[in-house]
Amino acid sequence: MKFKITHTTIYTFDSDVFLEPHYLRFRPKQTPYVSVDCHALTIVFEPIGHKQVLDEENNMVDFCWFEGMTNQLTITATTVLETKEYNPFDFLIYPLQFNQLPLQYDALQKKLLFGTLEGQMISQELLDYGNAILKASDFNTIAFLTQLTKQLHDDFIVEYREVGSPLQPDETFVIKRGSCRDLSWMQINLLRQFGIAARFVSGYYYFDMISPSYELHAWVEVFLPGIGWLGLDPSHGIFTGNTHFAIASSATFENTMPVSGGIRGSATSQLRTQLSIEKFI
Repeated sequence: MKFKITHTTIYTFDSDVFLEPHYLRFRPKQTPYVSVDCHALTIVFEPIGHKQVLDEENNMVDFCWFEGMTNQLTITATTVLETKEYNPFDFLIYPLQFNQLPLQYDALQKKLLFGTLEGQMISQELLDYGNAILKASDFNTIAFLTQLTKQLHDDFIVEYREVGSPLQPDETFVIKRGSCRDLSWMQINLLRQFGIAARFVSGYYYFDMISPSYELHAWVEVFLPGIGWLGLDPSHGIFTGNTHFAIASSATFENTMPVSGGIRGSATSQLRTQLSIEKFI
């Protein structure tokens, strides 16, 4: 199948501002089951410099710098993708001890995965929630990841919130509701308590709907030897498939923001976004 993704982001300022250099993350990643046929980025107010760079965590980023004053910045990313058949359960965990929790990465793995293992403190109530699922899964790694992801979908209400950082894990747990990024950040910090390397992913997710209305999506990836990075989507209670299109992944959510950059000036801003995903057989 082929997909065309058109993502427009518009910042409007109530007076002229100077744009500092910006990092833009809109380019989907190439994978063995997702091929990026073409990707185009249109920027108005036009930058005087534009370079594609790899960031610290191997994400492809468009780095732009500007000259002059403006009261609007419009970024339109257009991507055409082609997907192949994909079975998220076609894997073998190796070494075999990683089939049981808690995990014990070796010394080199711990160094390379350090940021994705560094969890923040969470409440005993949230930890007890995870431990109950762990025991019910008989400490089996895949059974635990499967059941935890499904349980988060069943126990929490998913709601849309356009802007703002993810809520703290304990806050999401208490109110039993949150955006995709809230649920993902909570799951990441819970997984790290069990020694599982987990990172935050930002991207797009296509699924058939009667009245299409798509938004930027967030999910989780965990590292298991033999598999590599395995995607979990707590908002939908599933492992990710070939219609999850990752853009950026990071140990911290800040490094996955679609637009990072500042302005010089005293203006206030308004943000508008539009996202369409079209499927072609």
